[in-house]
Amino acid sequence: MEPDEQREVYATIDLALRVGEVLLSSGAGTADATATILGVTAAGGLRGCEVDITFTSMAVSYQAAPDVAPETHIRLVRYRSQDFSRLTDVDQLVRRFATAEVTREEASRELARLTSAGPPYPRWSAVLAWGVMAGGATLLLGGGWLITLVAVLTAIVIDVSNRWFNRQRLPAFYQQVAGAFVATAVALILYAVHAPVKPSLVVAAGIIMLLAGIALTGAVQDAITGYYVTAAARSLEAMLLTGGIIAGVSLGLALGLKFGMHVGIEAETIQLGNLPIMVFSGALMAVAFAFASYAPLRALLPVAVMGGLGSLVFTLMTRASFGPAWSTAAAACVIGLGSYSIGRRVGVPPLVVVVAGSVPLLPGLTIYKGLYELMGLGNLIGIVSLGTAVAIGVALASGLILGEYLAQPIRREARRLEDRLAGPRLVGPRRPVRRRTTRPRRRRRTGT
Repeated sequence: MEPDEQREVYATIDLALRVGEVLLSSGAGTADATATILGVTAAGGLRGCEVDITFTSMAVSYQAAPDVAPETHIRLVRYRSQDFSRLTDVDQLVRRFATAEVTREEASRELARLTSAGPPYPRWSAVLAWGVMAGGATLLLGGGWLITLVAVLTAIVIDVSNRWFNRQRLPAFYQQVAGAFVATAVALILYAVHAPVKPSLVVAAGIIMLLAGIALTGAVQDAITGYYVTAAARSLEAMLLTGGIIAGVSLGLALGLKFGMHVGIEAETIQLGNLPIMVFSGALMAVAFAFASYAPLRALLPVAVMGGLGSLVFTLMTRASFGPAWSTAAAACVIGLGSYSIGRRVGVPPLVVVVAGSVPLLPGLTIYKGLYELMGLGNLIGIVSLGTAVAIGVALASGLILGEYLAQPIRREARRLEDRLAGPRLVGPRRPVRRRTTRPRRRRRTGT
């Protein structure tokens, strides 16, 4: 291979790996990252590349000819960040590169600028958005204005403290423990001062806030699409982070029981008369989470629609006695079905709308109920409640992916081999696009 040709190969593979790093760090599925990397290499003129992705590394191999040694490049995924703005910009950049709107050099420079740029909104606004999301959770669970205000302030404290812990390089597990303990401690204080509120809703809102950062959808998507190694790694991470939440709440409950404080479950029964409030709360939670994750402003309206629609379907299914797991699965399927189309229409990856729109369906109250039944009441029925929470989580993720699959024939797009391998695409171009080249015009023959 000539030196100039070798540099071309290096530059194309490097661009593809840097794009894949952004996708994986933002929670995209391995199938999406693999197909996007192949799309970038194909658009750069490298056909027949092989991609291997684990949870923390990516490898791309290219062999120019059968009698030439293959080029293999590896890149580590060193960070995890929920930055939907960066994800959207990189997704648009990949599309422009695949259709030859930008050259590889221009795409590389633009990617370097995007990955080094700061968040598009002030950090204080993202902190406030986390508080608004927790407040929406208490409204969704039937809380009043006072407990909503307490949940907002508690969520702000949790987010600020976790940001400080992150700067101190404290592992995410301990951050989850600390956040859950803070929420439980606030509930115990409210119980001790006999505040006219439902303290358990503060804990439930805190759990939902901490659960929202766990990429369970990516784990289920990897399992469904056949990437079992990364699915196992993501599932283990999700279990570990959820275990941190359980540990923090359990520690708070244990301390409360030592002092005779039993913060029981005081959620209201779902009433159809409260349906408008629940739909509004679901939309508010979804929008607040999207803003806290730096989603583009144009994505907030679709996110609100999907969040409210999911809450509506869940409420109606629950009232029809379908149970929490099936109700969650149906609502998630509707969100996945709508997000695929509406996300592309506003120019954002469907992953942004899917993840944000599903936040109101997270089983925060169910987890707290199971822990309280086990520790506060000494009732083994708490194991059933925790099992129900696990079922809700799996139903949520699998329902979202099913909705994405159902959206494929509705959009009437051609099904090619790479589509069947990758499954529904939540981010990245749907298929690799062959770079278009300019052909010289043929001169017309002129008569003499």
